Amino acid sequence: MGRKLKASAAIVMAAAASIYINNTNLLAQHRGGKPVLLAHRGIAQRFDERDVKNDTCTAARMLPPSHDYLENTLRSMRASFEAGADVVELDVHPTTEGEFAVFHDWTLGCRTDGQGVTREQSMAKLKMLDIGHGYTADGGETFPFRGKAIGMMPTLSEVLATFPDKQLLINVKSRDAGEGEKLAAVLNALSAERRRKIMVYGGDEPIDTIRRLAPDVRTISRTTIRRCLLRYFGYGWTGLIPAACRSALVLVPINVAPWLWGWPDRFLNRMADANSAVFVLGPYSGGEFSTGIDTPELLARLPQGYSGGIWTNEIETIARIAGKSKN
Repeated sequence: MGRKLKASAAIVMAAAASIYINNTNLLAQHRGGKPVLLAHRGIAQRFDERDVKNDTCTAARMLPPSHDYLENTLRSMRASFEAGADVVELDVHPTTEGEFAVFHDWTLGCRTDGQGVTREQSMAKLKMLDIGHGYTADGGETFPFRGKAIGMMPTLSEVLATFPDKQLLINVKSRDAGEGEKLAAVLNALSAERRRKIMVYGGDEPIDTIRRLAPDVRTISRTTIRRCLLRYFGYGWTGLIPAACRSALVLVPINVAPWLWGWPDRFLNRMADANSAVFVLGPYSGGEFSTGIDTPELLARLPQGYSGGIWTNEIETIARIAGKSKN
């Protein structure tokens, strides 16, 4: 019995040592440099995020503005890159002529002076709208951007032409596989070099379609990010990378990150070797997905010398603290 116990103990110790060596950062290559900053919606108007639902009109909950930039506009995107963003996130909807409009909301009535479902409109009609019409910080007493943003809803083609060498993250707002086919066709018409600088996330059906038709484009959906992280928790200690984590945009809540095998350096190296990009989000608390790294306090929770991706709604603040501000 004594020999069996000793043999068992030796096996356990050997297994523990193997797991430690395979996941310790002491032996992992540290990728130097500054973090990669992703500006969610570009420089945008912030709003009261309490109890926000999918159909909440966030323009009517705008906080008192400190600038005049509106999300998903060329002006906002340009300012985001100038502020230090490496990647800018934008939202798209197909239009009736087959173009993609860059706009956040499923319907027009919240932000614009139009009505109806965004994807049921022509781009010509969308170009006539005032996309700053509905913003108010005082319950409708004043509308500081009304009449100042007519015709400022861009097309995806305009974004790609305006920023031909910049990294972009495209958010598909629907669950329509057909939209995935249309977007994959747009992406496949670009050069391979340009596609490497574009990532896409959104509903399961369109993302699955894009992943199949444009496999070199990094993608993620709500289902696949959960599958990626849960399976990595399960067997990532072996160094094996789940299929859902390959050629992916890997989104990691900051309170989940320390529990990942090999966090940060070995994890980042494994994802890079799998052609994936890692971006840390704000804390996940169940239910709705995480917010961004938007405060100095959250940024300070990242490991010293962290050089992976950071998702933020406050690009100017975070870029300045991270030493990436260009202003």
